[in-house]
Amino acid sequence: MDVLRRGGVVVYPTETLYGLGADATDEAALERLAALKGRDRGKPISVLVASRAMLDEIVAAVPATAERLMSAFWPGALTIAFPARAGLSAVLTGGGATIAARISSHALAQALVEHLGRPLTSTSANPGGSPPPRDVAQARAYFGAAVDLYVDGGRSPGGAGSTVIDCCGEAPVIVRAGSISAARIAAVLGVRLRPR
Repeated sequence: MDVLRRGGVVVYPTETLYGLGADATDEAALERLAALKGRDRGKPISVLVASRAMLDEIVAAVPATAERLMSAFWPGALTIAFPARAGLSAVLTGGGATIAARISSHALAQALVEHLGRPLTSTSANPGGSPPPRDVAQARAYFGAAVDLYVDGGRSPGGAGSTVIDCCGEAPVIVRAGSISAARIAAVLGVRLRPR
């Protein structure tokens, strides 16, 4: 908590991959994280939230489709893009009008967000174009001392990251295929899904 509250960047485990975390309300920390990732400024960075109340602080609305998906898959590996509340960092939104968020089912990741009391970034702990790390040693090989703290949760399950779905338009759109299949999501919604 001390590291995050003073604008630091941490590597931490989630239910899918290791994440690169910073206080999502700290602009300087977000800029530092984006530089570490070597990330294109037009590419948004998702966040973890601890609760519906925390989600409501960053979103302008929760569409009915998103409500159904949250009920079915949260906590878990489904990241949902919502209409963003005004004033959020462009590092998070990629300069667009949406913010992507989820509640993690990983106890340690959830505890970090709860104790921080603010959204925590949840981008994979690798530089752009490199494979996501399966353990802390691999993340450390990428970032070394540029990351302030490595939280070792053992080897990650690996495989795909979270599935990302945009619920802001008339019909939901799969932005990134991931660990929750489109078929499972479609079954909950009773609709056919299309990829972006």
